[in-house]
Amino acid sequence: MLFLHSKRSLSSLLLRSTSHLRGDAISSSSCSSSFSNLDGVGRSGIRTLHSLSMLLRNGHLCCSKGTLLDQERVLFSIFRRFSDASGSGGDTPPPRLDRNFLAKLWVSDMKKLKEREKRFGKASTKHRGENAVYEQSSLAHSDETHYEPILQQPPVSQSMSGPLKPKTLDEAKIATLLARSNLLITRDIEWANLVLGFEQENRYAVVDVCYPEAPVGSIREQSHVIARQLLRTRRPFVASITDALGNELFRVRRPFWWITSSIYAEIDGEEIGVVHRRWHLWRRIYDLYLGNQQFAVVENPGFWNWTFTVKDADGEVLAQIDRDWRGFGFEILTDAGQYVIRFGKSDAAFKSGPAKMIEELLVKRPLTLSERAVVVALAISLDNDYFSRHGGWGIPFMAVGE
Repeated sequence: MLFLHSKRSLSSLLLRSTSHLRGDAISSSSCSSSFSNLDGVGRSGIRTLHSLSMLLRNGHLCCSKGTLLDQERVLFSIFRRFSDASGSGGDTPPPRLDRNFLAKLWVSDMKKLKEREKRFGKASTKHRGENAVYEQSSLAHSDETHYEPILQQPPVSQSMSGPLKPKTLDEAKIATLLARSNLLITRDIEWANLVLGFEQENRYAVVDVCYPEAPVGSIREQSHVIARQLLRTRRPFVASITDALGNELFRVRRPFWWITSSIYAEIDGEEIGVVHRRWHLWRRIYDLYLGNQQFAVVENPGFWNWTFTVKDADGEVLAQIDRDWRGFGFEILTDAGQYVIRFGKSDAAFKSGPAKMIEELLVKRPLTLSERAVVVALAISLDNDYFSRHGGWGIPFMAVGE
């Protein structure tokens, strides 16, 4: 039993020593090219391990419990001094793998990390640390695979042919958002406005009813905080319309107004259309222009009518904007309105599931992509003119007319 115990102890000792030999040889060879002389050292250490293993197999190492510790100390001293031996027979002695050498190696590694952090910032160092952790986890669990979600723009619900075929680069840029039959624009709840009466920037989510799982775009206002508190709905602002990936497609610009409001649609800083509001005591009338030419008009009877039909000069329907009722709590306490813009029929191939139950709008002709951008600007102007809270700090109030 004593022989077996000593044999197991020496076997575990040999395994630990072999791992130390491999680790020291690998770390030394990766530090510098001057460590190539360690091949002879590695061979001499391996020969020593081989001879000890042969003695174990032949039964020549039979020791008592008292002498086993002495032999372990001797073996450890041999393996700790293996780097001091000359393996290549040259004049230049190999480097010592002692504590001083490892400390210098650690200092040089820290200097490299600091230089990398100064050059690329802290994000690169953090990214490097994450890569190291990922490499260790991949070695421990090689069969596990990590996937990251990939955001994609939902496909269009109307074929981009005929009037919807992009004629310019500007129209090709906005086609992924506006080549759709129905757009659902929902305004976010402004909690600071609801609780404290503090006016916030308006934000909207744009969803295609044929693909309700994910939004196809978003609208975000950019305005001055003091102007929002003092001017309220008459404040000037710029709103960016982006796609699902966050890429800006076009902007709408609404300057300060006193009697009647106007809103402009711009692509890359170039104006493509404008919506002018016409003054009337109770009716809601808007004129839509593409460049300098008017292509549509909106005449709403006012009061509780929340349907705004876009018509041409002959009175034919081109599009429609409906303000939906979201419930008593939403309408009385918040500004979180919801608007549906109908541009006409969608292709049958894109209608599936609940989209088949949507009532289609019959239009005289499909609007072009630039004209649809002006209609989206009209929906934003309607929300600020009639369906935003005009009153009080923290007092719920909704204006349904003038």
